[in-house]
Parts: sequence; C-alpha cells; structure tokens
Amino acid sequence: MRWVIYGIAGLLLLMAAGIAVLAVHVIEGGPNESGGLLGQPTVGGPFELVDGDGKPVTEKDFAGKPMLVYFGYTFCPDVCPTELIAMSDGLDLLSPDEAKQFQPIFVTIDPERDTPEVMKDYVQNFYPTMVGLTGTAEQIRKAAQAYRVYYAKSEAKTEGAPYLMDHSSFIYVMDAKGRYLRHFSMGTTPADIATGLKQVLADL
Repeated sequence: MRWVIYGIAGLLLLMAAGIAVLAVHVIEGGPNESGGLLGQPTVGGPFELVDGDGKPVTEKDFAGKPMLVYFGYTFCPDVCPTELIAMSDGLDLLSPDEAKQFQPIFVTIDPERDTPEVMKDYVQNFYPTMVGLTGTAEQIRKAAQAYRVYYAKSEAKTEGAPYLMDHSSFIYVMDAKGRYLRHFSMGTTPADIATGLKQVLADL
C-alpha cells in the first residue's frame, strides 16, 4: 500500500513539474503561432510612446481596430525592411475593406537614431496607414518588455561604422482592445499573412 501511495505521489509531482514547465514556456519563451499553450499569452499591454509628429500616444489611441505591431529600427539593413514589406504585401492581398480594419504599427528599438521625423519618413516607404512610434529609451524598454521583445545594441566591428541592433522579429496581431491574438514569425510569406489576417477578421 505504501508503494502505491509513493507511486501516486511521484506521479503527481511529475504532473506538477510538467505544468510548471509549460507555464514557463508560455511566460518566458513567448507564445506560439495560434495563441499560446495555457490561455491568453502574456504579450502586449499599456505603452507610452511618441508618433511621427512628436505627439505622445498610448495603446488607447489605437483602440477600436486590430493592430499589426512590429519592433525594429530604421538602420536595419535586411530583416526589418523585409518583414515590413511582407506585412504591407499581406495587407495588399486583402480587399480594401478588410485591409482598412487593421492598423499597422512600427515601433523602434533604436530611439537614439530613430527620431519622430525619421520614423515618419521611414514608414511612408511601406504602407500608407503605417504609424511609426519612438520615445525615450525607457519608454521603448517598457513597450518592448510588454511585447516580450528582445533587443540589444551590437557594437560596430570597425571604427566609425554605424552600430547594429540585435533583436527578435515577430509581427504581433493584437485585437481591438490591444489583446494578443497571434503572431507571424520571421519569413512568413505575404500570402500566409493575408490568410491569417482573414481568419482574424472571421473570428471577430
């Protein structure tokens, strides 16, 4: 009887450990493509940033329509423009009525160089309604933390060369209340982005 009790206790401990691992995976490792493993992922939240006109904005200014949120920087030589083009092309594959329901947003992780004016000019290269947001280093840190975005300054390898930024690369889809719905990983095609966005609208 004692061995049975020990066996049951051991099984319960293993189950508890498994649940703990899953929880850490969702909280620390980020969400999966379809929305996480245990309920609502901890992605997104309040932020205070500055738009291309130098006007303070918060997540409340975008309430009412789903957001596509990407964190990167304007000096990025490859990944950021590639992903922003994929986002824009994905929106272009939707009907005009479908596309206008989404608000694309580009948040810099390099406020040292990405001023409001720089951000405003940069996003105009990608999509007509895309909004570029910047802010102080602390404001950017808090916004990136809320979206579980990794970024770090990488020192230039040669003297006088511009520095680069290491960062994670996800297009986050948030609902009209700023809650996480799903994300698109780096390399997702515009066609797959469009399909995903159509499904988001179908589920609203």
